[in-house]
Amino acid sequence: MLAMTLPTRLAFVDLETTGATATADRITEIGIVEVDENGMNEWSTLINPEKWISEFITSLTGITNQMVAHAPTFAEVASDLQARLTGRLFIAHNARFDHAFLKNEFKRVGLEFTPMVLCTVKLSRRLFPGFGHHNLDALIERHHLTVTERHRALGDARLIWQFWQIIHTIAPIEEIRNTVKQLTDRPTLPAHLDATLIDHMPTTHGVYLFYGENNLPLYIGKANDLRRRILSHFSNDHRSSRALDLSQQIRRIDWIETSGEIGALLKESVLIKRLSPIHNRQLRQIENLCAWRLIEQGNVMHIDLAQGDDLFFDQDNSLYGLYADARKAHDALRHLAEAHALCPVLLGLEKRKPGKPCFSSQVKRCNGACTGLESLATHHQRLRTALEPLRLQKWPFCGAIGIKEGSALHVIDGWAYLGTATCDEEIHDLISHGRPTLFDRDVYRILSRRLKDLGQRLVVLDRRD
Repeated sequence: MLAMTLPTRLAFVDLETTGATATADRITEIGIVEVDENGMNEWSTLINPEKWISEFITSLTGITNQMVAHAPTFAEVASDLQARLTGRLFIAHNARFDHAFLKNEFKRVGLEFTPMVLCTVKLSRRLFPGFGHHNLDALIERHHLTVTERHRALGDARLIWQFWQIIHTIAPIEEIRNTVKQLTDRPTLPAHLDATLIDHMPTTHGVYLFYGENNLPLYIGKANDLRRRILSHFSNDHRSSRALDLSQQIRRIDWIETSGEIGALLKESVLIKRLSPIHNRQLRQIENLCAWRLIEQGNVMHIDLAQGDDLFFDQDNSLYGLYADARKAHDALRHLAEAHALCPVLLGLEKRKPGKPCFSSQVKRCNGACTGLESLATHHQRLRTALEPLRLQKWPFCGAIGIKEGSALHVIDGWAYLGTATCDEEIHDLISHGRPTLFDRDVYRILSRRLKDLGQRLVVLDRRD
């Protein structure tokens, strides 16, 4: 009797694809095991992805470019596939992957795809928490599943179907029923939002925007999984008054899908500066951004405040720290002086009459460089050492660069984000307007530590020698 409370129309689904990015890569094979009151039926087809299959993917799946050359495109099987999946519980291993690819493929041909989804990775973790691994190979070994064609769509769909049958022989049906219910229960949105919005939320990288009454921007955030991140605001909104207040104010949600995490971070920074949402406390436009510049002329060293264009056109790599305004810069320098017994007079933080010690030296917070007790060379060396952790990375290129992410190219010049392009014409338009004049703190923070790891994803677009 309890078994009847579980869904009876099931679709065990597996896909093979040209890569791992649902928005850029395409499906090469679909395998489905359909289970219902009439029994079990298998269906599979190769798909022409309309793009090249790499040697790595071919080595993994065995699917070659020749095999899919005359296969139907997704558009040609979309209607039949939609009919097969409609009304069934969509079951897949790491279902986020398969669901995202199918959702994007259906979207391209103008069809809706909003199934109830069950992930067997999550199901295995819930039912068998004592095991450390729950990938398909681990399930094969643990439950002695029969392998027909590993890494082929129908072969892997059969494995998921076998796993479903086996858990019904080793786990109490009530536990299975409750676990499936927990994993497939639809999340809820605040009452003043359209509940069907959930069905349209993508599971890709991107930026989401919350709006209040009169289209007032409330909050902008970035996400690696837009659907999960947006819904997390409402599943945890009871935990803080700020989150609950935001939830109650929202009247509209928009999102922009991006090609990856870097694109999401850059787009978030741009939109927050442009729209100034009231609940965002970071990434706001900072007009008075400044840094300290260390200037050495012979035996003389002094430190000046650099702002505006001076930040952007840093030619000698001598900028330190990054501050919202001059007051915060001076406060930071004072703390640095106290921590390293530096002379505030020599740093320009205090004035004194010649020959008189600074106040800090009188209270033993300065080593006496202002009165000759410490040599200027020693003082300057300690200043360099104190500043070094704060050194800003100089723009390491002679012009604009592009960062490849999926099918997009993010164009950056001198720590300023010019935009994202998908073709040569757009790239030319972005860099032809000339180099920007403002250093962007947020672009610097996003990219300065990532540049060295980009490898072949980084392309030099123009040079100014």
